[in-house]
Amino acid sequence: MATMKDVAALANVGVGTVSRVLNDSGAVKESTRRKVQAAMKELNYIPNAYARGLKMNKTYTVALIIPTIWHPFFSEFAYYVERNLSEHKFKMLLCNSDVSNEKELEYIQMVQENKVDGIIGITYSDLDNFVSSHLPFVTIDRHFKEETVCVTSDNFQAGQLAVEKLVEKGCRKLGYIGTHSRFPSETTKRRAGFVEQAERMNIPYAIYDEMDPVLDLLAGIKTFFEKHPDVDGVFAHTDFIALDILEVLDAMERHVPEEIQIIGCDGIKMEAGRRQIVSTIRQPVDLMAQAAVKKIIELIDGEAVKEKITLPVTYIEGPTTKNNCVK
Repeated sequence: MATMKDVAALANVGVGTVSRVLNDSGAVKESTRRKVQAAMKELNYIPNAYARGLKMNKTYTVALIIPTIWHPFFSEFAYYVERNLSEHKFKMLLCNSDVSNEKELEYIQMVQENKVDGIIGITYSDLDNFVSSHLPFVTIDRHFKEETVCVTSDNFQAGQLAVEKLVEKGCRKLGYIGTHSRFPSETTKRRAGFVEQAERMNIPYAIYDEMDPVLDLLAGIKTFFEKHPDVDGVFAHTDFIALDILEVLDAMERHVPEEIQIIGCDGIKMEAGRRQIVSTIRQPVDLMAQAAVKKIIELIDGEAVKEKITLPVTYIEGPTTKNNCVK
């Protein structure tokens, strides 16, 4: 395998000149630059990006922490993060945490040891004592005690929009079904937006909202519908909870969307280009990833960064609501 010395010898220049060409630093004549690049091509020389990063105190690698790769939202987000990082000549280290506090702390330590330059994190662990404003860390939907950069969608608007759409489609009593984390999260605003909009429109509603982990969510959903048989429109905290609701209603022989209409939240897709599996309030996953990458690179470069970025959501029609609107 060719080395930097081999390139320097073939180009008839010093090793320092080759280094300046590689790092695009210092004054190098254009003719000399072309000679070095030609030598690199002839020798099939591949620069050691990690070694270069150590000299520049950069690895050009960002860690992405997600709870699980199996969740379609997280995997789609990871796809867009990697694509955006690649455009900036950064690599992505994917960290599947399984909601493990120990694993997530290991990844934070990697930043402190200069093994990665920064972290983009979707995390539900107790990390308040380890995340600081001095750490290049961009969080998705999550707040910490220290001021950190947070990228999120407009979760309050999501709740409002779900109510508006269900009422447009003729629903007379609404239900909110969800779960929540014990840690501060932007996603709790979905319920708040739902409640405010329902009260503003004078629409009666019922709430089922449990703290994670819920031992038997399906049983809880069933009990909710037994207590509130007149609910004919539901906003589910996530698309996966919407699927759980579908399963329960099917077992209860309640028909969707004829009897009960359901709107989920997140906008997950099982495959690119496929129709939504439920009617949903979709988060702009691609734009969230783009914003997260932009902010983490700004943090790595030591720039001042706006601490919160909120992006708008959209309603996507699916098979769990009626296509017609009742005015």
